[in-house]
Amino acid sequence: MFSIKDLKIKIIFPLLMVVLLALPHKVKAQAIVKPQPKATWIWYPGDYEIWLANRMQNRRTDRGTFFPIFWKMDSHYPLMEFHKDFYLQNPETVHIAVEGQYNVKLDGRLAEGSPTEMNIAKGQHTISIKVFNQANVPAIYVKGKTLVSDSSWLLTFEDKEWIDASGKVSDKSGTVYMKADYWNFNTPTELPSQFHLQTKSEYAKNKQQENHSLLLDFGKETFGYLKLCGLKGNGKVNIYYGESKEEALSVDSCETLDRVNVHSDVKKDSVMKLSKAFRYVHIRWDKNVSLDSANMLYEYSNVQQRGSFLCSDTLINKIWKVAAYTLHLNTREFFIDGIKRDRWIWSGDAYQSYLMNYYLFFDSPTVERTIFALRGKDPVTSHINTIMDYTFYWFMSIHDFYQYTGNKRIIEQLYPRMKTLMNFCLSRRDKNGFMEGQPGDWIFIDWADGLSKKGAVSFEQLLFCRSLETMANCANLLNDKSDAEKYMQLASILKQKIFSLYWNPTYHALVHNAINGKATDIVNKYANMFALFFGYLNPQQKQDVKKYVLLNNKIPKITTPYMQFYELESLCDLGEQKYVLQQIKDYWGGMLKLGATTFWEQYDPSQKGAAIYSMYGRPFGKSLCHAWGASPIYLLGKYYLGIKPTGPGYSKYDITPSLGGLKWMEGTVPTPKGSIHLYCDETEMKVDANDGEGLLKFTSKILPVCQQGAVISKGDNNYEVAIKKGINYKIVYECK
Repeated sequence: MFSIKDLKIKIIFPLLMVVLLALPHKVKAQAIVKPQPKATWIWYPGDYEIWLANRMQNRRTDRGTFFPIFWKMDSHYPLMEFHKDFYLQNPETVHIAVEGQYNVKLDGRLAEGSPTEMNIAKGQHTISIKVFNQANVPAIYVKGKTLVSDSSWLLTFEDKEWIDASGKVSDKSGTVYMKADYWNFNTPTELPSQFHLQTKSEYAKNKQQENHSLLLDFGKETFGYLKLCGLKGNGKVNIYYGESKEEALSVDSCETLDRVNVHSDVKKDSVMKLSKAFRYVHIRWDKNVSLDSANMLYEYSNVQQRGSFLCSDTLINKIWKVAAYTLHLNTREFFIDGIKRDRWIWSGDAYQSYLMNYYLFFDSPTVERTIFALRGKDPVTSHINTIMDYTFYWFMSIHDFYQYTGNKRIIEQLYPRMKTLMNFCLSRRDKNGFMEGQPGDWIFIDWADGLSKKGAVSFEQLLFCRSLETMANCANLLNDKSDAEKYMQLASILKQKIFSLYWNPTYHALVHNAINGKATDIVNKYANMFALFFGYLNPQQKQDVKKYVLLNNKIPKITTPYMQFYELESLCDLGEQKYVLQQIKDYWGGMLKLGATTFWEQYDPSQKGAAIYSMYGRPFGKSLCHAWGASPIYLLGKYYLGIKPTGPGYSKYDITPSLGGLKWMEGTVPTPKGSIHLYCDETEMKVDANDGEGLLKFTSKILPVCQQGAVISKGDNNYEVAIKKGINYKIVYECK
């Protein structure tokens, strides 16, 4: 008789073997299959960003007249050699696409003509592609089964000079090669030179038509190309754009316009060549011209909104949504200042956009492109945008990028340019070691009446000090201990000098400037609030600055969202979230009361009537959609949800919630590989994350309870809970 065991052995086991024998080839094949490498267009690091920025920034017009940037423009290298050493296990057919004139060398032998396809035998090989392109950036796209163009390729612009600490290597000839850069052009037909933002049709919400005129209202601030439909006749069409109705109706003072000459006996559509910012469009045409209608092609960057914020206060919710829309409109090929007037890349504006972006889109490529475009090329002959403070913001942005993203590549690529720019700054110090404005320099700080820019301004020295610390941190990341020690020592000496000269015990504050080495008695908020959130003040100084400067009505008020960003950040750093929340409601809510659909370049509550639109001596000079107006995104994410990275790329992070007078709030903060979500009310918190290791820090009147993790008491009603990814935490507590 067969036992059950015998049955398993004699019947089931042979059947199982038959099945398994039928599978091994498939199983084995699946086990050894590797993902196919992906090809992408590659170019010299920073060159495409510089070229694209030049193209974008020189699209500005002032009432139809070309209006270029007013700082030094760099350009791409027109001649580039792309190089790759590789081994093929099997023969391959390799396809080649190039932007520019080119030749190809395989194993040192020059191929005939400019091949678009090559058959390469099995074995070890070297391929070199030399490209010339004066008009566009030299770029290549190579695709075989295993040989593809990617960041592993090396490049040279034939400088024949060894440069270290930048991710560069050298071949035997001494030629300098740098690892190739790329973006997201992943097919041979996606030419980098043909890149443009996406568009979609949108239509006016309201229109007023009269004899030979049409006023369109698109309902909110927008950006794109106006489209005239059914044009016919002989004559002229005049188009006046306005962020406000008053501006669109002002044919003599509106900032932007188009004029179209019509010569057609049949109806035709016409799309304007340049994109514009507007809410209202006023169209007027000659009596011999007819027009059926008009709409627009809305132009936008296809970034995804990953962050969110919602709370018990409906006004704050609206402010957050309008801020998000404001930032989205100003997120284009790069982060620009405002969509109507400049449409340029300003370093100070961009620095704030980066921080807001980390809490809304977490779109790293746009940050990288903007940083590269702002820096440009060596030699350094002026400050970034000609503005001293904007140079320092550029330095600071690089370490911030690493802290939020964990991506060190940008530091490796830019460190040589960081050093040359810092050398430029160090060479311009006065005899006391401070940075003073020299001919050609612009000391900006803020748009504020009567703000002295004379002598050595304390605000500039603080940013200079922070930039030196950034250099030291980046040098450490690259294991350059000598540079790290040098820059940290310079920062330490400078900080000591700053407080020795500018700190005034009588005023309990840093004074604004020093002339001929002697400190003045001018006190304002700028230097003091930066010293505070830089962590440069001791506990007593922090409280003094809070009382005698930040909350002192005798100190001049800040009237731009630009510096409101930093003022409110410093107050949040002091734990004044309840006060800051009311400031946000008053200031940004004040713009909403005046009909704002995006946030402005400047807002002064004392201004009334048409004056609210004026700036720079022009009746409609003010930008009503300015990136720096979107700062509530950053403030609410970092200081109310309380989420910030403490390790590179959110490998570690803190959550320190603060309701600040809200009954409840919830939101999501994006991270490189996921997100962190928090819900918080006065008795309960919920946290879940799928990236990094976190630490929830909070106060409670009662002993908190958390079933998913240990609650650690830190004394004085302060508690902590370690947050691990993949766990939904619920904490019962009582808000103190």
